[in-house]
Amino acid sequence: QVQLVESGGGLVQAGGSLRLSCAASGRIFSIYDMTWFRQAPGKEREFVAAIRWSGVRTYYADSVKGRFTISRDDAKKTLYLQMNSLKPEDTAVYYCAAGSPTSDSITRSRNGYDHWGQGTQVTVSS
Repeated sequence: QVQLVESGGGLVQAGGSLRLSCAASGRIFSIYDMTWFRQAPGKEREFVAAIRWSGVRTYYADSVKGRFTISRDDAKKTLYLQMNSLKPEDTAVYYCAAGSPTSDSITRSRNGYDHWGQGTQVTVSS
């Protein structure tokens, strides 16, 4: 198994930026696809972004495209989410996850991932 720990969340004004990090334990980080999901109060957990194990291909939800950037550093066993131009609608608990989804559609689904972090709160005020 692998353990994931998110950090970097907090309170920020609309239009501001945050950088989330997800630190992984174990020695198998480099073989996993990695993702960020988020969950706002009263809503289901939704896909935000994903990156293949190779780091070459990335995926983004339409709601964050052009504002968020996902990246990974395999040497540091860390996943990142750079969040710019934040909006109040981005307020949510953000979760990182690891897995091996076998298609593009599964890449955007919670079912594609086996390991989840505990989440970090992001609050964007107007």
